[in-house]
Amino acid sequence: MNGPALAERVTPASLFRQSIDWKELAVRGGLLLCASISVLTTIGIVVVLATESFGFFRHVPVHDFLLGTRWAPLLEPRSFGVLPLVSGTMIVVVGSAVVAVPTGLATAIYLSEYASPRFRSIVKPVLEILAGIPTVVYGYFALTTITPALRAIFPATEVFNAASAAIVVGVMILPMVASLCEDALSSVPRAQREAGFALGATRGEVATQIVVPAAASGVVASFVLALSRAIGETMAVTLAAGATPRFSLNLLESIQTMTAYIVQVSLGDTPAHTVEYQTIFAVGALLFLITLGLNVLAHRFLRGIHRIGE
Repeated sequence: MNGPALAERVTPASLFRQSIDWKELAVRGGLLLCASISVLTTIGIVVVLATESFGFFRHVPVHDFLLGTRWAPLLEPRSFGVLPLVSGTMIVVVGSAVVAVPTGLATAIYLSEYASPRFRSIVKPVLEILAGIPTVVYGYFALTTITPALRAIFPATEVFNAASAAIVVGVMILPMVASLCEDALSSVPRAQREAGFALGATRGEVATQIVVPAAASGVVASFVLALSRAIGETMAVTLAAGATPRFSLNLLESIQTMTAYIVQVSLGDTPAHTVEYQTIFAVGALLFLITLGLNVLAHRFLRGIHRIGE
């Protein structure tokens, strides 16, 4: 008697209603919305850059833009060779990497392998505070401290110069390199360290030959993130490096980076929808492609490391 009654009550529709978890659906919908916003924002940025850049390249040939060695879009005679801006950006990035990468990795190795827990608990928050200082403060620090020190050593140093910008950007990204590398090194299993000690390796050999290679993916990722920030840094290099687009490797002279030029034109003095105004989108698109290429190369490098590990 109970069987037919139970069959009447339990129907596919009732089972479907019971299987619905409205909280789960709400969470999934919220996560999908967040992911969609991120994707749509990226697509919107790419579309704006591509559209405005296309308008720019209707007036300026691509090869003149990429291979020209004189950048003067706002002055007569006009010239749209972006190499001076690219070289200025690369000088700052390479110089900051020379400052931040070895120092940050060495700091991370010390914190992970040598420092006591108490010392580590004090230093890491200090590094994170250093990372939170506004970039404009770093720019004024370069002008008031680093540049006078450089001029005391090299009297020919200009007030705005590439060396000061590279050093201050290196100091700025140093906490990111050190903190992320320390997290990667600390995640290496203790058993690998103990195996090295059991084979007679010293602490330094274990740190450099076992721990660092085991954490190579995290270390490289920290380098890529730090260099990406150095490429996109704006206020510090605008204040420290100046606004002189120059195709030169002299670190003591004033230069202009791609981001600093975007700031200069975006101040509102250039009429919208003109070729001069569209240069900021062309420069921004090139900056986007450089950053994208750097991340793609880092991804391929990490894939190669994983294959070697396998």
